[in-house]
Amino acid sequence: MVNKLTVVKVIEIIGESTKSWEDACQKAVSIASASLRNLIGVDVKSMTGKVKDGKITVFRATVKVAFRIEEEDLG
Repeated sequence: MVNKLTVVKVIEIIGESTKSWEDACQKAVSIASASLRNLIGVDVKSMTGKVKDGKITVFRATVKVAFRIEEEDLG
């Protein structure tokens, strides 16, 4: 039996939304999953926003996403 090597890479990205912080997080993960395989987790690091005339107009979520790197990708 051969043991497979498990390696996980974590990257930090920022999602934006005009609706909510939750939507900003979801957009970040959705866009990342379009180009990354094997997404396995997300960690919300911070939430910020842009304010205009006393209202939040842009919600930003800084998230770290984790994805498994397949053994064949390691060289």
